[in-house]
Amino acid sequence: MNNYKKILLGLVLIGLVVMAVFAYQVYGTFFTANTNFETETYEILIPTDADYDVAFMAIAASVKDRDAFHETAVRKGYNANVKSGRFLLKQGMSNNDIINAVRSRNIPLNVRFNNQERLEDLAGRIATQIEADSTSLMEVMRDSTFLKKNGFTQENALSMYLPNQYEFYWNSSATTFRDRMFQGYKSFWNESRLKKAKKIELSPQQVSVLASIVHKETAKVDERPKVAGVYMNRLNTGMRLEADPTVIYSKKLLDGNFDQVIKRVLFKDLELDSRYNTYKYTGLPPGPIVSPDLSAIDAVLNYEKHDYFFFVADVQNFGYHKFAKNLAQHNANAAEYRRWIQAQNVKR
Repeated sequence: MNNYKKILLGLVLIGLVVMAVFAYQVYGTFFTANTNFETETYEILIPTDADYDVAFMAIAASVKDRDAFHETAVRKGYNANVKSGRFLLKQGMSNNDIINAVRSRNIPLNVRFNNQERLEDLAGRIATQIEADSTSLMEVMRDSTFLKKNGFTQENALSMYLPNQYEFYWNSSATTFRDRMFQGYKSFWNESRLKKAKKIELSPQQVSVLASIVHKETAKVDERPKVAGVYMNRLNTGMRLEADPTVIYSKKLLDGNFDQVIKRVLFKDLELDSRYNTYKYTGLPPGPIVSPDLSAIDAVLNYEKHDYFFFVADVQNFGYHKFAKNLAQHNANAAEYRRWIQAQNVKR
């Protein structure tokens, strides 16, 4: 009987040792720190419809012991339930923490854009920030059915995308991005702004077109209502807008090269045959020449009422302009500017 008790006690002790070893191994596998990066956080991007192999490779560089991570993933069922999205790991996380993070904590990011001259530029910019590629973005942005239904054309579709900072999930689709931008556009064009647009006899899209010119003419927010007032005076009296930024846009468009930098408009450029060239054609261009920021749009809606019809860069107050009520005064201001630009030896 005593021998039996000794054997039983021995088996119990062996069992306890085995359990202790197993518990230690499990703890080490699940709960020991297993990160392999020195920064405070590490970004993991797991594509839409990714399987476990793709997800594992996305995570692998961030962990020290890949086998331990894999074992944890299998034990916790992650290998059969991969989630797409953007996930942030923190230094010192255990395998258990990492699995919990990548299967349930899709972290949104801030998408930013401004100064986009074409939908192609916008699509390229957005494609660097979310999963959707530029091709899919262009496809939905130019969807003729969507544009017609919501009052846009191929030429003015850019006006729907208001420069700002927006929160998106990284794995947002191209359609999700476009539709979210349209909702933001409708929110921006509230009853108050729509009334102002109607009062100056412009549609929201036309306001954006004029705002894009104002945006390009001056970076000084406090000067934009005054510049907008000049263009409204010209529109209301049937004058051509004669805006240099539209000539620059026309040249880029006709050359098929929007990467070129044009600092000076030449007299020959004024004859470029493009509907965007406001020296050649009366009225507004068919679409914006850049995505105007919100201050430029509001500058048009709240343009300064005055008697100025002309303006030129002020060489004594850089960034601002000199305004004139008549051509004689403007010519004097323009001559001063030409002398300055020639002294700078700016050829193009």
